[in-house]
Amino acid sequence: MQRRRRTGRAHHHHPLFLQAAAVLAHLLLAAGAGDAGAPAILGTVCGNTRTPNPEAFDVSFVTTLEMIYQNVTRSGFGAAGSGTGNNTVFGLGQCLAYLSSTDCQLCYAQSRVKLPHCLPADGGRIYLDGCFLRYGARNFTADSTDAGDTAVCGSNATGGGAPGFAAAAAELVRNVTATAPGARDYYYASSSAESSGRAARAYAAAQCWRSLNASACAACVASARDRVLRQCLPGAAEGYGLNAGCVVRYSTRPFYLAADAGGGGGGSSTRHIVVIVIASVFSALAVIGIAFVWTKMRSRRDNLHDDMDGSGEIIRAIAASHLSFKYEELRRATDEFNQINKLGQGGYGSVYKGVLPDGREVAVKRLFFNTRQWADQFFNEVKLVSQVQHKNLVKLLGCSVEGPESLLVYEYLCNTSLDHYLFDAFKKNALDWERRFEIVLGTAEGLSYLHNASEIRIIHRDIKASNILLDERFRPKIADFGLARNFLEDQSHLSTGLAGTFGYMAPEYIVHGQLTEKADIYSYGVLVLEIITGRKNHNSVASSAEGLSLMALIWKHYNAGTLMELLDPNLRDQCSEEEALQVFHIGLLCAQASPNLRPPMWKVVEMLSGRAKVLPRPTQPPFIDVKGSNAKSDSSGSTSLLTNSDRSPFSLNQLSVSGVEAR
Repeated sequence: MQRRRRTGRAHHHHPLFLQAAAVLAHLLLAAGAGDAGAPAILGTVCGNTRTPNPEAFDVSFVTTLEMIYQNVTRSGFGAAGSGTGNNTVFGLGQCLAYLSSTDCQLCYAQSRVKLPHCLPADGGRIYLDGCFLRYGARNFTADSTDAGDTAVCGSNATGGGAPGFAAAAAELVRNVTATAPGARDYYYASSSAESSGRAARAYAAAQCWRSLNASACAACVASARDRVLRQCLPGAAEGYGLNAGCVVRYSTRPFYLAADAGGGGGGSSTRHIVVIVIASVFSALAVIGIAFVWTKMRSRRDNLHDDMDGSGEIIRAIAASHLSFKYEELRRATDEFNQINKLGQGGYGSVYKGVLPDGREVAVKRLFFNTRQWADQFFNEVKLVSQVQHKNLVKLLGCSVEGPESLLVYEYLCNTSLDHYLFDAFKKNALDWERRFEIVLGTAEGLSYLHNASEIRIIHRDIKASNILLDERFRPKIADFGLARNFLEDQSHLSTGLAGTFGYMAPEYIVHGQLTEKADIYSYGVLVLEIITGRKNHNSVASSAEGLSLMALIWKHYNAGTLMELLDPNLRDQCSEEEALQVFHIGLLCAQASPNLRPPMWKVVEMLSGRAKVLPRPTQPPFIDVKGSNAKSDSSGSTSLLTNSDRSPFSLNQLSVSGVEAR
């Protein structure tokens, strides 16, 4: 039962980058480098019962998946629960043992984006090629089988019909399912013996979720085994048994070799070397192909029939305007992009300090495009930032679009970004109360301009400390508009792929993918609370003696009337209690779970300026049930479903992520 279909908006993109990327992708695929896309979805099962309170259920859903995420990315497995009463959500996620840590994170990220399609059903599960994710209103983590179990069979085009394959595959499936319950992490993989005959070699693996015990695992893989043998063999070259508590798989392909488990590893090293060599050769050819395409495209830039998306028009307009910089000039300004001049690394490129021939200092953002999406980020940033001017927005000076790579040129800000000061024990001394309040107010004014006062209505989508730059007087300027989106006058929201930074993304955006300015307001609220406490939202679980997240700590002290205990010690005696509590209060108002209760940014500016005398009482923020290893049980409704070996403080990377958007 799908609740919605996500749609994206068309963006301008350079035909050169698209054709070059297509050449590269084609050559790498021809070389056997494999599909670099998202893992395939094997099956999705959504419940038939609707949750009675979708909004509250959504908040618990996101909290639970956040808790799971922190453990899956660390150990490949996570199980948790949060919420109370009808709004309780349990969840379980696991990667199969043959996935690398990176592939596990990518697989989980894909499942996390797709599983909300089951909402508002009170339960759902999704099986991807390499990982599993499930949520429900009851604790299902001990279930080994249920009515949703199924089998998925591949085609018989290759290998499945070869003489002897069915018998070899069936024997192998029985072997791995008999061994898995007693193996480490309930995982076992193996392959059939080499054959001098015509039979294709078979590969198989079985794994149970780590929430089961050995007897439940044995029952699960036995059930999945019987279903696969009955429904997929003898004809199919590949088959999956997808149960509530396990997965069983066989194939003609050595899908599990990266795990180095069981048998079947013979020849894998040679195969990988061959693939790498071939991929390298074809990558070199791809570079030549890209250069050829670049030359041809430059000679035909003025042909409108080769520019159906309008990006050529943008390029010509940029080249003829004051925004245009010569590539060689910027390359020399940065000393050929010397690492000494590197200011930072973002999700879409690196930033370097440069000095122009006239002595001006600039920041040069260097972007390498190998996908359509990255090309979109460049044109999106040029279009949006060149149309907005505000004292609290970083000024775009221009760009280069005629060299081998595209570059953005911004004003240089000597004090880099807020996170370099705020979360450094020594540097944060430079951020006294006056400067921090100016950063809070200036960021609010910049966002208010983007949301309401500029000619186009813009949502930034990635407000966080590293995207707030500081000038020589520590005045804030919002930077990095690569993920920003603009609204038409009659639009209430955008349906878009997931993009931003976990920990700063609003719950309704994560669950529904519907983007409004309320998502920026939530991110701003988190940022304000970080500024006044001097603590990272992500790292606060590990550093808290109570094992609580920053949100949970602030909410607990707010209810107890002891918020001043969380004020950054560096700010003591620099401000009055009234001033500090006002900023705490405004941060909580912006970070409320319900988007309708968050004040618009123009109202936030009023509150900070003292023009709003009475502030409403904030409601509970989301994600306050996320706990670490030091957490003690209480009545909050948060449930830990992890074994002792899985417990450890959470630590999240503050990475910007961008989901694939439908076109």
